[in-house]
Amino acid sequence: MNRIAVYCGSSSGDSSLFKLAATELGDLIASRGMALVYGGARIGLMGAVADAALAAGGEVIGVIPDALTQDEVVHAGLTHLEVVGSMHERKARMLDLADAAVAMPGGLGTLDELFEALTWAQLRFHAKPIGMLNLDGYFDALLSFLDQSVSTGFLSERNRQLLLDATTPELLIDRLLNPS
Repeated sequence: MNRIAVYCGSSSGDSSLFKLAATELGDLIASRGMALVYGGARIGLMGAVADAALAAGGEVIGVIPDALTQDEVVHAGLTHLEVVGSMHERKARMLDLADAAVAMPGGLGTLDELFEALTWAQLRFHAKPIGMLNLDGYFDALLSFLDQSVSTGFLSERNRQLLLDATTPELLIDRLLNPS
């Protein structure tokens, strides 16, 4: 595995645990010789994961829609920045560049990115592992919902298993590297 796409908030959330985990994840990706692919911003968890990967000597590739470059949120110190035309292009390009994807806590954008990657895996558009960093129970309700979707017949168990989860960055990276 050479590159991991990380989906996460442009906010840092209300707990220092989130930023600490983003820093740990960025450092871990770089220290294991992998590149980070992310949304290109300097703020929130996005900025924290990028800064940590850069500080550890890693390659960091940002992908940002042109409309967001006007808001001065673009990280100026990246290894490479790609400006695309839309959010849809961003999601497709990030997944195209990566060998795996990880979702950290975030809002609607993070969930959109995660579920599009999962939907594409379900449709067999790709076979890349997808993981979720479930910090402090942040995603417990979502994981319960997915399990309920299986029990009510709307999601197959096979497709439910497309989403790996762990409570620490190290465990999650290990699961992505050895998904079985």
